[in-house]
Amino acid sequence: MTETAVLIGLYGPKTPKPLAEEHLDELALLADTAGARVTARILQARERPDISTYLGKGKLEELKKYTEAEKTDLVIVDDDLSPTQARNIEKATQTKVLDRSGLILAIFASRAKSAAAKTQVELAQLEYLLPRLTRIWTHLSRQKGGIGTKGPGETQIETDRRLIGKRIATLKEKLVKLSRQRATQRKGREAYPRVALVGYTNAGKSTLMNLLVDAGVHAENRLFATLDATVRRYETAGTTFLLSDTVGFIRKLPHGLVESFKSTLDEIREADLLLHVVDAGSDQARDHIRVVRDTLKEIGADDKPEILIFNQVDKIDDPERIADLRETHPDGIFLSALRGIGLGTLEEALLERVRRTDVDLDVELAAADGKALARLHKLAEVHRTDYVEDRVRLQVTVPEKHLAEIRQLTHVHA
Repeated sequence: MTETAVLIGLYGPKTPKPLAEEHLDELALLADTAGARVTARILQARERPDISTYLGKGKLEELKKYTEAEKTDLVIVDDDLSPTQARNIEKATQTKVLDRSGLILAIFASRAKSAAAKTQVELAQLEYLLPRLTRIWTHLSRQKGGIGTKGPGETQIETDRRLIGKRIATLKEKLVKLSRQRATQRKGREAYPRVALVGYTNAGKSTLMNLLVDAGVHAENRLFATLDATVRRYETAGTTFLLSDTVGFIRKLPHGLVESFKSTLDEIREADLLLHVVDAGSDQARDHIRVVRDTLKEIGADDKPEILIFNQVDKIDDPERIADLRETHPDGIFLSALRGIGLGTLEEALLERVRRTDVDLDVELAAADGKALARLHKLAEVHRTDYVEDRVRLQVTVPEKHLAEIRQLTHVHA
């Protein structure tokens, strides 16, 4: 059965009313993704949220009357609530309350399919839940007896808090192991330039991934269609890349989720180039670019070179809008991943950017050094090989990131 929901937000000097309404539009998309049907929206003009009830008394009373009359299942707030605020809204309305982070976590939980994604989401959920135990009294397991298992006078909330803490520690250990496994997998792929797709959620990254490599990545017109990193080989004009697609970013992405997904986001941090996909048809395209770049900074990937890709241009009827974007972003690539428009331009830009840092070298090493020779073939593109007595000379093209290692393995001719 579909739950009905009321959306709540604030506007003021920092967030003008039109922008607050756009934020509620996005919150409505999140609610729809979670499976709720939005029946009403309430916006209040306030400089800052009320410290105990988020809304002022008048608006809270209005909310109470609406939820009672319409028998609303859920109140969703477009900000993060303190435990006190959430508890007081629930008490006043007798309705379940979710803040923005709670809603996003619920979506991630429903969309997680792999063991890694499930582990990451559970960790984020528990870290979100821990400070809210006074409001959400959850019995996580049956209490077992025995010496030292329970302190004198320990309450159920204290028991739950201790159990959550143990579970968090277990999940963190599991994520460390998964991160090591991913690092080992990436070592086997280091010979190829690595390109990562990034962007605001629902910008069309997965559609572009499928267009380029026929990856079979799940793509739909909903937020967070992709949670797990997908890596595929992509070849164009004789050059092979490793292309990865990861979870989309969003405004006010819960910090706990960013922390939990850092091992998945290693694909972005260790990429040689980012393809930053933007929904060109969105009125908030510039804000989306800022959010993505802020998130890249948070995960330590803001120093990566990027190609800005404006997707879904086929949906734009206003030529002035395209002209404005081209003027603002002269290096941007404009395409439609759904229709395959502009793909050739993207491939040319991709090749140019990746080859920009390649270095051509003549190198020499002992013919008997099979290990070094195999490593050289793995890290560089070999164009010519000549054997001279007990030496082997090669003409190679080396990505800049491997140049230091190649110099250690071989004698480089000037």
